Amino acid sequence: MRKLHVSTAALAALCLSLAANAKAAELFTLKSATFEDGKMMPKKVANGKMNMANNPNCVGDNVSPQLSWTNTPEGTKSFVLTMFDPEGRAPGGVSHWVAYGIAPSVTGFAEGEVSKPTSNYVGGKSTMGVGFYSGPCTPPNTTPHHYTFILTATDFEPQELPPGLTREELVAKFTWPSTHVKGSTGIVGLFVNPYHE
Repeated sequence: MRKLHVSTAALAALCLSLAANAKAAELFTLKSATFEDGKMMPKKVANGKMNMANNPNCVGDNVSPQLSWTNTPEGTKSFVLTMFDPEGRAPGGVSHWVAYGIAPSVTGFAEGEVSKPTSNYVGGKSTMGVGFYSGPCTPPNTTPHHYTFILTATDFEPQELPPGLTREELVAKFTWPSTHVKGSTGIVGLFVNPYHE
């Protein structure tokens, strides 16, 4: 009888573990083939002299990282994608990219795809004043900055919000608790200057 109780308990534990793994596999997730979450991003993603000629901290080629997402939440009509450096220009931070109106059929962007304007999203307005990706220009001799990519699933129609919104203006469209948010996910890439992996 004791053997049966142990086997039943083991079977129950296995079922719970499988259910938890299945649930985790269905989470709304953002990832990148260019860098690992929480790890150093490659030098090429940093902004470059072609965009920021007067900033010696821009040491890269402004190649936007590859980004992809899975398990879109039910009811999603568009996505919002932002990149923010909380340590930049402290205490205010630096908004490197504001994109919204991304159609629910889109599941990612190829490496370099959003380094220039594209019709695949509505361009907002970064701290640099542009509607496309602007890579890091991390100041020298600091700890690595945490470049945070946040993907939000919304119930806004793709063309509902006007172009040119700043991060703050975009956030203001979502009152809390927001009925417009269907889910969110994010990843963090690090960057340091002088560059090293």
